[in-house]
Amino acid sequence: MTTPFSSLEDFVALPRLSGLTLNADGTRLVTSVATLNPKKTAYQSALWEVDPAGEQPARRLTRSAAGESGAAFLASGDLLFTSSRPDPEDDGAEKRSALWRLPAAGGEASLLVSREGGVSGVLTADAADVAVLTADVLAGSANEEDDSERRTARKESGVAAILHAGYPVRYWNADLGPDQPRYFALTDLGTGAGATLDDLVPSARGGLRNAHAVLSPDGSALYSSLTVPEERGSERSVLIRVDLATKELAVLLDDREHDYAPGPVSPDGRFLVVSRDRRTSADLAPQTSLLLLPLGGGEPRPLAADWDRWPSPAAWLPDGSALVVTADEDGASPVFVLDVATGDVRRVTEDAAAYSDVRLSPDGTTAYAVRSSYLFPAEVVRIDLESGVTDRLQNPAERPELPGTLERVESVGEDGQPVKSWLVLPEGASAQSPVPALLWIHGGPVGSWNAWSWRWTPWIMAARGYAVLLPDPALSTGYGQHMVDRGWGEWGSSPYTDLMAATDDLAARQDIDATRIAAMGGSFGGYMANWVAGHTDRFKAIVTHASLWALDQFGGTTDAAYYWAREMTPEAMAENSPHAHIGNIGTPMLVIHGDKDYRVPIGEGLRLWYDLLSASRLPADDDGVTPHRFLYFPDENHWILKPQHARVWYGVVESFLAANLLGEERELPRELGL
Repeated sequence: MTTPFSSLEDFVALPRLSGLTLNADGTRLVTSVATLNPKKTAYQSALWEVDPAGEQPARRLTRSAAGESGAAFLASGDLLFTSSRPDPEDDGAEKRSALWRLPAAGGEASLLVSREGGVSGVLTADAADVAVLTADVLAGSANEEDDSERRTARKESGVAAILHAGYPVRYWNADLGPDQPRYFALTDLGTGAGATLDDLVPSARGGLRNAHAVLSPDGSALYSSLTVPEERGSERSVLIRVDLATKELAVLLDDREHDYAPGPVSPDGRFLVVSRDRRTSADLAPQTSLLLLPLGGGEPRPLAADWDRWPSPAAWLPDGSALVVTADEDGASPVFVLDVATGDVRRVTEDAAAYSDVRLSPDGTTAYAVRSSYLFPAEVVRIDLESGVTDRLQNPAERPELPGTLERVESVGEDGQPVKSWLVLPEGASAQSPVPALLWIHGGPVGSWNAWSWRWTPWIMAARGYAVLLPDPALSTGYGQHMVDRGWGEWGSSPYTDLMAATDDLAARQDIDATRIAAMGGSFGGYMANWVAGHTDRFKAIVTHASLWALDQFGGTTDAAYYWAREMTPEAMAENSPHAHIGNIGTPMLVIHGDKDYRVPIGEGLRLWYDLLSASRLPADDDGVTPHRFLYFPDENHWILKPQHARVWYGVVESFLAANLLGEERELPRELGL
């Protein structure tokens, strides 16, 4: 059976949808679709309009080689977006991300804001033509002119050095500094002469890095998280309010036991929903809850305090009686309605899918969202909030045909805890024709296999004849706080035994060849793959991507060492470090790492590689030959993002698995030059 997953060329060319915005009167939905560029070396995004009624086919709104993203409607109906497309009025302008405006009445987009430091995003109010821009400013800049001059001087002198006085110095895949993100109010939006910028929080000093913000419906106030430094290199997130007229900043919530971020403001402007994340310690696992904060004064109160899930607030019903939220639940992430007065929670969507970017119609009867599952990639849907009936709208792309089937299976952990998994089976798997299998271990570690992933797509392996098991062991979300607590600070304990219980049940199936099973994982999943390698020989091969290896080394070199130190004591690091078991490893391993990975630095991969060749039970022989392999990406980070590298990643993994599980030789990607 030939599907888009049979060919890596076809797979990377599949369109990828993300994001959703709805205009004020509920008549226009806009999403972003990324497609492969002509050279097949990057993805370029465009904005598409989807008919909320589901009657008209989707239509493309923007076209440029640079691509467009970050769409947001003004209350009057014009669409704002970011793009590094060239300025039509200045052919010689340097290419940088800028803010553009597409009129509601149609016509061509016009340049609204361009600045030396670029533009990273835009936020708009629901009931007023108010917009706030997110953009970077050099830390020492006094104003826009000064910022431009400093950037020019830095560029012309060829200086890339960054002087730090605080922590952290990098995050995931980016060096921090000398830029700092700021919020800018856009004024003169209605004049048609271009908008001007007003720095709202000039004293932020980097505290808006990764901040989440919302505007009040009337656009008078901005609510945001703000990162503030603590002693010993730590930091916490507080909740702030910024008055757009006066630029007065007020701290609304701040304590050392929690981090805070704003949810939506109620339609009448009286209440703010707040996401509260419990700060962890060696004995205290993370926990997310919601608060209702009266904006006129008074203490916040918990929302749905007895609901054993981690909700993410999306929108208020128009009458202010309830919130629409999403939350991980049993291998899905459904839409729920939370009654503000009683705390009662009602599940709306019943399918086993993950929902995001939920937007409400003006009358509150209908929601629109992006939905995905392991049966289909992200798509735009319409949801009846009363009945839960969900309809797929006419999307910019059709669902790809799949080379197999999907099942929900259950195992039991050592302590009796149910351990749920998704199982992908290839075409033809049966008792008469059992197939080889792969155990895929998710990252996080706090997370769940519940949504489509382009980076770890089990259907590629199904198209090559493998079954893929996707278990949610201890530390997974969607099964109650207990599921997270039972693995906290003890990574090599219940997460490992849960995975082995799931593997036992997989191997017992008649349609699975129990003699040909491999384990694979990335990030925490890579850590667990390393742990598995040192504790059992049951797997024929192990693939470990961006993985933690020596926990004492990792702790001080990751991008957020203070967070790591809260969970792992020195004793816990010693007890749970895979490198201590190198002498037990007798399974061929494929190590994969990107040099620009700041969450799990390249030193982890380098040390693992050397330890495998020098101290495992399968060391390099006198000629340096080893069954292990190391796939190194000098210009990738924690994720493999370039399409040509995705093809190499899957190609090398397929070759390695075929050699060790099937006893077959598969040609490596020609681009490797081997």
